[in-house]
Amino acid sequence: MAEPSPPLGLYIHLPWCVHKCPYCDFNSHALRGELPHDRYTEALLLDLQRELSRAPGRSIETIFIGGGTPSLFPPEQLARILAAVGERLSDNAEITLEANPGAVEQGRFSEFRAAGIHRLSIGVQSFQAHLLQRLDRIHGADEARRAAETARAAGFQRFNLDLMFALPGQSLEEALADVDEALALQAPHVSHYQLTIEPNTVFYRRPPALPDEELAWQMQTACGERLQAGGLTRYEVSAWATPGQTCRHNLNYWRFGDYLAVGAGAHGKITDPASGEIRRYRKAKVPELYIQQSLRGSTEAAAWAVPVAERPLEFLMNALRLTQGFRLDDFAARTNLPAATLREDLQPLVAEGLLVGDGAHYRASRRGYDHLDGLLQRFLPETSP
Repeated sequence: MAEPSPPLGLYIHLPWCVHKCPYCDFNSHALRGELPHDRYTEALLLDLQRELSRAPGRSIETIFIGGGTPSLFPPEQLARILAAVGERLSDNAEITLEANPGAVEQGRFSEFRAAGIHRLSIGVQSFQAHLLQRLDRIHGADEARRAAETARAAGFQRFNLDLMFALPGQSLEEALADVDEALALQAPHVSHYQLTIEPNTVFYRRPPALPDEELAWQMQTACGERLQAGGLTRYEVSAWATPGQTCRHNLNYWRFGDYLAVGAGAHGKITDPASGEIRRYRKAKVPELYIQQSLRGSTEAAAWAVPVAERPLEFLMNALRLTQGFRLDDFAARTNLPAATLREDLQPLVAEGLLVGDGAHYRASRRGYDHLDGLLQRFLPETSP
């Protein structure tokens, strides 16, 4: 009997922002003139039909609309895109839209809900004006506070607040104050992640003065304790949620599920049910090129098979981010590799105290979780000299 296919998600990338943040290394583009939402939507709809044909008969369990700032798009265009998924959309699908706290976008929250969006992910980053200014964010502290209230008033029982720590000049007290604001707003999900300096960003070319490693560690630890005390449970390295509020779309990534991709620069992953081959692919990054290519019949810029030797690392670098870890049966089902081989590699790490496992289920220990990068290096494929 053939193994059941992995869960299937859909990622939709809308790449425009009003303003490109200095720390952002995503495929996003500052608006120059009017948003070309009509042409881009037409390109997305054509691309979507091709994508759905990659996974015939499989239901879409989750949709994540990211960017950029997807909430700049008119709600009616988003409704058209979601309608095009049609009967392929699962009855209990989770549909998330990234949004910024700007006043114009907040006014659309009710319309997004009516368009079929179930969940918002709001890029607050901080509730403090001087820290927002250092990040060159275009929203203010009051807008950040109102965003959660507006989301709930619009009918969103499920929403996430993005918070960053180790910001330029930030103190431990300021990091804790941001967490306290999120708890006061009763956010059911908080993404709490450290600012890192990435290549091809303004901050990389002109690095700001950031807290040192010791202070950043204190922020991560103290803020985590505060979130836990406030009723949110850590279920992934940077994700905290109240019961029933975990992000199913991201869980599918971390569990090595499949996902289709539409939009400029979007990445996808698909497993062939017959051969067991796992393929990744990427769409053209430049929006205008993506539009033109979609109209001509193909938007794929690159595609490659995941080598068998790299599958264990790819699986583990996602699954070990989860506090609950993974089952060996899931490893076998997702990678199409024998579970026994990985079990032999995991046992020494259990003996060293980096993993906790019973032969069927494994997770990182507290020490392993704190040194996850080093742990994962143990699974780098061997290369010939």
